[in-house]
Amino acid sequence: MRNPVGPLPSSIYWRRRAVLASVVALLALLAVWTVTSGGGRSSTNGKGGDKAPKPVTSITPGPAGTGPAISQAPGGRAESGGGAGKNGEPGGTPGAGSASGGVAGAGSGASGATGGGAPQVPADSPLPTCAPGGLQWEVKSVKNEYETSEKPRLELVARNVSGTTCKVDLGPKQAVLTILQASTSKAVWSSADCPSGAGNAFFRVPAQGETKQSLEWDRKFSAPDQCQTPPAGAAVPDTYVVEVKSPGMPVARTSFVLKQD
Repeated sequence: MRNPVGPLPSSIYWRRRAVLASVVALLALLAVWTVTSGGGRSSTNGKGGDKAPKPVTSITPGPAGTGPAISQAPGGRAESGGGAGKNGEPGGTPGAGSASGGVAGAGSGASGATGGGAPQVPADSPLPTCAPGGLQWEVKSVKNEYETSEKPRLELVARNVSGTTCKVDLGPKQAVLTILQASTSKAVWSSADCPSGAGNAFFRVPAQGETKQSLEWDRKFSAPDQCQTPPAGAAVPDTYVVEVKSPGMPVARTSFVLKQD
C-alpha cells in the first residue's frame, strides 16, 4: 500500500488517493448536514408546533343608500349655506328665506337647510355637472320614531366620489322627495308640489366631498293642484316611507314611524 505498483511514478498514485479521499470526506459532510438540518424542523402535529397567525376579523359595512338629494317645496323657509360668487365660487354671507344657497324651492309643510358648506353656483358656471356615475345619494331619518309633538327630520347626503369638483342640481325639477303613508301607499307630501323659485338650483360639490341637507316636515299635506289652499289635516300615526328620485339615479328610500299617544 505504501509503495504503489504500476508503470507510473508513485507520486501520481498518491495524488489520486488524496483526491479520492477528499471526495469521500465531502460526501460524508453533506450527509451529516442533510440529517442535522432535516431533524431540526418542528412538528406541526404536536404541542408547541408552528404558531399560525390568527385570522383577521373583517367588518363588512352595511349598504349605503343611493339616490338624489332634495330640494324643498313651496311655502317653507330655507337657510343658506353660502351664496353664489364669481365663476361659481363661494359667495358671501349666507342668507335666509330664499332658495339661494339653501335647499332649493322650499315647500308647504316643510323647512330645511343645507349642511357641509356647499355653496350655490349659477347654472352657467364653468364647473362640470356631476355625472350620475360619480354621485352617491343617501336619505335617512334622524330618528326611527317620533312622538306626537315631534316633527320628523330627514337628512340627505350627496357624495361626489369622482376626482373632479362638479355641480349638482338639487332644484325641484331635478330632485324630488316624496313622503308616502305605508298603509295606503299614498303620497302625503312632495317637494315637487307647488315649488317656489327657480326649478333648478346647482350646488358645488368638491372632489371626494359631500353636501348634506336637512328637511323638517310639520306633518302637513301637500297637493300639486292646491297651492293656495293646501289640503287640510295632518299625518296620522303610521309608518311613512321617504323616496328621493332624480333622472339617471336609483331611488333612495328610508322610513320612520309617527307614534300614537
